[in-house]
Amino acid sequence: MEFGWELGRQPVEGSGEIAVSQNVSPVRTTDLKAMKARGEKIAMLTAYDALMARLLDRAGVDVLLVGDSVGMVLLGYETTIPVTLEDMIRHTQAVVRGVRRALVVADMPFLTCHTSLDDAVRSAGRLVQQGGAHAVKVEGGGSVVPVVRRLVDAGIPVMGHLGLTPQRVHQLGGFRTQARSAEEAEALMTDAAALERAGVFALVLEAIPSGLARRVTQTAGVPTIGIGAGPHCDGQVLVTHDALGLTDGAPSFVKHYARLADAMVEAVTGYVSDVKAGAFPSATRSRGDAREEES
Repeated sequence: MEFGWELGRQPVEGSGEIAVSQNVSPVRTTDLKAMKARGEKIAMLTAYDALMARLLDRAGVDVLLVGDSVGMVLLGYETTIPVTLEDMIRHTQAVVRGVRRALVVADMPFLTCHTSLDDAVRSAGRLVQQGGAHAVKVEGGGSVVPVVRRLVDAGIPVMGHLGLTPQRVHQLGGFRTQARSAEEAEALMTDAAALERAGVFALVLEAIPSGLARRVTQTAGVPTIGIGAGPHCDGQVLVTHDALGLTDGAPSFVKHYARLADAMVEAVTGYVSDVKAGAFPSATRSRGDAREEES
C-alpha cells in the first residue's frame, strides 16, 4: 500500500479541531522502534469505524487497533470469540477510510492462526489486501511463533500480544491478571524473546504485573504497548469507548477522559422531550418549508 500523501489540512476556525502540522508523514512500524529508542511514548487506541478513526487520528493517536474487542464493544457479544474474519475485514476497511496519519493494526480473530500456516497467511493477507490494514496483531506466545515467522516472511508486519489474551478467556478462567507467579513470569519473558526473534515489530502486554512489564520493556528491542500492565511500557493502549466513558463496567485501570455516555443520554433525552412536546422541528428547521419560500 502506498502512503505518498501529505496531510496539508488546516484546522477550521472555531471548530475545536486540533491543528495538525503540514507535511506530517504517516506512522510506520519502523517509526515505533525509533520512538522507543528516543524515549517517546506511543499512544494507541481502538477504533472500529471511519468516524471514530477520523477523530482519533485528528487528535494525534499514533496507532489505531481494529480490535476483535469490537465484538464486545459494538456487537454485544460477551467475549471476542464470535468475531469473524469477515467482521474484522469490514471494520478495518471502515477505519482505514478515516485515517490519514495513524498506523492501523487489525486483530487476527479467533482460530485464524491455529488451523494451518497457510490459513493464517490467507487470513492475514485478506486483512491487509482487502481490509487495508498496515499490520496485524496475533495473540499468544511460543505456539504462534511459526505463524509470526511465516507472516513476516510473507511481508506482513506483525504485532504480538502476551499476558491476558482474550481469545483464550475460557482457558484462562476469565479476564484476570496473568503471569503472577515466578514460573509464569519467566515463561512470558521466554515468549516475548521468541516473538521478537520471529520478527514482531511490537508487543502488547495485557494485564500483567507492572514489574514484569518493566522487565520485558527493558529487555526487548521492540516497543511494548501496555494495557493494565503499569506505566513502564513504551506505550499504552485502551479501548476508546472505555476511555471516553461510553461503556459500563470498564476495567479498574481505565482512566475516564470524558463521560460521553451521560452527555449523550442527556442530549437524546432533550430530543425526545422536544419531539413529544411538538417543539421540534420548528418552522425555521423545516427544509421543505424553506424550499417553498425560496420558490
